[in-house]
Amino acid sequence: MTSETHTQQAEYVHPTAPGGAPDPDAFRADTFPDIRRAGVGTVLISEWDAENPERQQAMAEGAARALRAAPLPDGLVSQVYLTGTDGRTVLGLGQWEEGRAGASQQAVEAGGARRYRYYRSLLPQGEQPEPGCVVAVSFETTGHEAARQLVDGLLDLLGEVQPGSAETSRTGSGGISSNFHISEDGTRVFNYSEWTDEAAHQHTVETSLQQGGAVMNLIAGIPGVTPLGFRRYVTPRGLVRR
Repeated sequence: MTSETHTQQAEYVHPTAPGGAPDPDAFRADTFPDIRRAGVGTVLISEWDAENPERQQAMAEGAARALRAAPLPDGLVSQVYLTGTDGRTVLGLGQWEEGRAGASQQAVEAGGARRYRYYRSLLPQGEQPEPGCVVAVSFETTGHEAARQLVDGLLDLLGEVQPGSAETSRTGSGGISSNFHISEDGTRVFNYSEWTDEAAHQHTVETSLQQGGAVMNLIAGIPGVTPLGFRRYVTPRGLVRR
């Protein structure tokens, strides 16, 4: 373990101010997490269906208020709730320090979460703009071998460069990054894909991700992989450690 890692982990300790509330100097509120942050181990991911926009907003904002009001456990790096552009879904994503288990397995299962680990990413070569939309792309896989074959195959096909970024077109079309996580049991791959906005992702779907194209053909040709579709998310609520 490097000294840099030791320093990063030390900064994660004591996340609450006297009295138990989160220390405002230790966290940024209502922002997207640093999805490739060094020192992160377990990532807990949940997707909930709130059924309508009113319940969706109430669920995300209520969860964020409860988070800010309670003492935070040592080892929590971020906990963010995002609202789906479909007007009904909520994405919950929590990052934990390497070596920290996060919530208990019973609590994870009760909340519908899965435990993931960050694996690899598609990235632009230049400076990355701030994301305005996150696209959650999910796959069912029959084990770790199939999951890694999917991710490795996509990165090899695309040269490890994010589609829609400035490196794949003259001006760029809004792609920022794709960050693949594999569930600890090997049954899911979750791509946390960052975009400038929803329209940018839709443009890429309509031009580069059609059936019969190179990406879709690759996915279809990998045994043990079932695409589960995608959802777009905006408006993060929660806390991210500085």
